[in-house]
Amino acid sequence: MIHSLFLVNASGDIFLEKHWKSVVSRSVCDYFFEAVERATEPENVPPVIPTPHHCLINVLRQRIYFVAVIQSEVPPLFVIEFLHRVVDTFQDYFGVCTEAAVKDNVVVVYELLEEMLDNGFPLATESNILKELIKPPTILRTVVNTITGSTNVGEQLPTGQLSVVPWRRTGVKYTNNEAYFDVVEEIDAIIDKSGSTITAEIQGVIDACVKLTAMHNPRLLDDVSFHPCVRFKRWEAERILSFVPPDGNFRLLSYHVSSQNLVAIPVYVKHNISFREGSSQGCFELTLGPKQTMGKAVESVLVSSQLPRGVLNANLSPSQGTYTFDPVTKLLSWDVGKINPQKLPSLKGSTSLQAGASKPDENPTINLQFKIQQLAVSGLKVNRLDMYGEKYKPFKGIKYMTKAGKFQVRT
Repeated sequence: MIHSLFLVNASGDIFLEKHWKSVVSRSVCDYFFEAVERATEPENVPPVIPTPHHCLINVLRQRIYFVAVIQSEVPPLFVIEFLHRVVDTFQDYFGVCTEAAVKDNVVVVYELLEEMLDNGFPLATESNILKELIKPPTILRTVVNTITGSTNVGEQLPTGQLSVVPWRRTGVKYTNNEAYFDVVEEIDAIIDKSGSTITAEIQGVIDACVKLTAMHNPRLLDDVSFHPCVRFKRWEAERILSFVPPDGNFRLLSYHVSSQNLVAIPVYVKHNISFREGSSQGCFELTLGPKQTMGKAVESVLVSSQLPRGVLNANLSPSQGTYTFDPVTKLLSWDVGKINPQKLPSLKGSTSLQAGASKPDENPTINLQFKIQQLAVSGLKVNRLDMYGEKYKPFKGIKYMTKAGKFQVRT
C-alpha cells in the first residue's frame, strides 16, 4: 500500500524518510514542493498529488508534512487515516510531535514505523500493542540502552494482539480507577461585514483517558466516526455508546455538524476597514463581543488580518491586549486574551499606504481564534456514564470546550 514515507518541515527540508520496499528517490517530492508553492496557505496543499509514476498523499500536523508515496491504486482516505495515526502515536510516545522530538528519538521512530507497517500494509496501530512491542523512551531506559547496547524492543509478543479486543492489554491494574472525557468542538465559519453568518460548521471529537482495572446519549450527528471499541449495533438501535475502553488516552469518536443545523456562532465581530482613493491614509476599526456563550467566558482570543500589500504601517490603539504589525509580511496580529462582557475589546486607528500607492484592490480577511471552557455549541451533552462488570466505582469527569477552527470575517 504505502511504498515510502517522507517527513518535511516548514522550511521544505526532508528530515526523515522510511522505505518499506525499494528505495524511492527524494526527487519524487519535487511535485509536492511545487504544490506547496502554489498553495496560498500551508493547509491548502492538495492532500492527493498525482505524478507520472507515483501518487503522493500528505497530511499537515504540527507544522510537519507527512508525505506517503503510493505506487498502486489505494483508497486515499485509508492512507490519510494511517498518517494521522502515525502522528498520534508519536505524540503518545514523545509528548509532542515536532521535528526536534522526531530527531531526538529517531531510533524509536524507525522501530515504530517498522511495526506499524508490514511490507507497506498496516499491521499494529493500537497504542497499547505498540507500547508492548516498543517501550516508550525514558531517560533511565536511554542510559541503560547506551551502556548495555540493548534496544526498546520488547521481549514478548503483545498479549492483546490476538484478542477480540486488541486495543486493550490484559492484566491492567490501577490503585485509582479513573475515566475522563473531553468534548472538543471546533467552529469553521465565514461572517460577512454586517455580522451575518454565510456558512458555519462544527467539527467535534470526544477524547477519553480511561484508567480502569480489568463504558452517553447524544443527539443525532453527521458523519460520526467511532473507535473500534464502540459496539456499533447498540449505537444504531439505542443511540447509546457502549464500549470496552482501551487503557489510557484514545479518541472515542469524531463527528460533524453541518451548516443546515443552524450552528450558533458564540462571538461577533464588528469592523470598519476602508482606504480612501488618492489618499495615503486608511481607517481600521475592530470590536469583539460574546454572542451565544451561555454566560461562559471567551478566552485565548487572537485576531489576525492579512492587510493589502500597499499598506506601509499601522498606528492602532487597542483597548485590551497588545497588537503587532509586520511591515514585511503585512500581517496584523491582535492578542486580546479574555473578553470582558462589561468592557468589549476594540482596536482602532489608521493605516499608512506606500507613497504613490492607489486604493488597494483586495480587502483583508480577519481570522479569529478563541476558546470557551465548559460549552458545547452543538448542544451535545453527556447525560450519564455507567460501568458494568466491576465492583469498584471509578472517578468520572466530563469537560467541554469550544474553539475556533477556520473562523473568517470577510470585509
